[in-house]
Amino acid sequence: MKHRFAPWVALAALLLPGLARAADLDGSQLSLLWGVPFAGVLLSIALMPLLAPTFWHHHFGKVSAAWALAFLVPFAVVVGPAVTGASVVHALLAEYIPFIVLLTALFAVAGGIFVRGNLHGSPGLNTGLLAIGAVLASFMGTTGASMLLIRPLIRANDNRKHQVHVVVFFIFIVSNAGGSLTPLGDPPLFLGFLKGVDFFWTVTHLWGQALFLIGALLVLFYAIDWWYYHRREEIAPMDPTPDTQRLGFDGSFNFALLGVVVVLVLMSGLWKSSVVFNIAGTEVGLPGLLRDVGLIIVTLVSLKLTPSSVHESNQFNWGPMLEVAKLFAAIFLTIIPVIAMLKAGVNGPFGAVVRAVTNADGSPNPAMYFWATGLLSSFLDNAPTYLVFFNTAGGDPKVLMTAMAPILVAISAGAVFMGANTYIGNAPNLMVKAIAEDRGVRMPSFFGYMLWSVGILLPLFALMTWIWFV
Repeated sequence: MKHRFAPWVALAALLLPGLARAADLDGSQLSLLWGVPFAGVLLSIALMPLLAPTFWHHHFGKVSAAWALAFLVPFAVVVGPAVTGASVVHALLAEYIPFIVLLTALFAVAGGIFVRGNLHGSPGLNTGLLAIGAVLASFMGTTGASMLLIRPLIRANDNRKHQVHVVVFFIFIVSNAGGSLTPLGDPPLFLGFLKGVDFFWTVTHLWGQALFLIGALLVLFYAIDWWYYHRREEIAPMDPTPDTQRLGFDGSFNFALLGVVVVLVLMSGLWKSSVVFNIAGTEVGLPGLLRDVGLIIVTLVSLKLTPSSVHESNQFNWGPMLEVAKLFAAIFLTIIPVIAMLKAGVNGPFGAVVRAVTNADGSPNPAMYFWATGLLSSFLDNAPTYLVFFNTAGGDPKVLMTAMAPILVAISAGAVFMGANTYIGNAPNLMVKAIAEDRGVRMPSFFGYMLWSVGILLPLFALMTWIWFV
């Protein structure tokens, strides 16, 4: 019997010294090895679509499940089923389910709106569409706004020789920077909202940075697009998309459903109710519960009432949403010990990370938080990256919104803005690239795209650092 359990005893000694029989999870006593499954999930998301695209396309769910089990099984053996179960329930009820329910609602509502007709892609019109997309992104999400506008933007420019810069700036502005003003805009901000950050906190504290970045990108885009537009032989004599349909929207009732989504999320943040359900140690409030039920109803109503022709025109399918759901299930599970270790501060296993974003006097450094969050968000998913540094900064939303507001601004800006640095920084980036290529736009390679982002975005981020974070 002793020999039979010897491997588990050795594993416990290696991974969780002194905590094998503890009732609560103490991050300061955890080993860095517990972070391997989380790192494995993120590296799989970042690298496997590039190195083994066919395998990843068919088996990403299995890969995600494997990493989740690589954490859950030894964690349950070492820490115990009770603590493991409570941690999993908390991750699901407090974070994962609300996160996925909102994304699903926005995905369904946006997929039910089709912009018909043909525009003509002049510099002024293109810049206007990007500006509209930036505004919409904060209310229907970067994914929703991207899926709504990328096809009409490509159709508007399909008679032009140079289209790549249009799609690249679309990714910069609509798929990333535009989602910086509300929790509806980008997944990292909604996770902050679920953690207790006020709904309107972001717009009141990040509007200056967002206006600067989006404004600068629109000016740069107009200048580049104007130069291309006035070159000889830029415009084809025959427009591939004839003006056979009047400009308008099919499935426009989904705009009303989008308004319902906004009201439901606002309600859950503003309404304080004493009704709380305790499920395995996780408190689920009545406002959050009603929000999620309402969002599910909105999704079902949109799917029921949207004509199939609209979904066909938008090439709507559940593939992207299923991928997000499977990947984030693994992310929210494997991040459990990482968050616990970060909450332990400088005395925990991630003390080096905490010290890297901390000044010599012990105060947090906004510039370091901005760049650390941003650079990791460029190559990993920006939602878990936001969570990592949210907890590195203490994880208390009341403190972060007040005394440490500059740090929360830096984390939020880094996660949302720098997701545009690479194709894998934010989910809509790859979706937009795929749609553009399907429409015949020869998009740059992974590193070709980074030439655009390094040349355009990084100087703007450096200027933002000097203005706001130094």
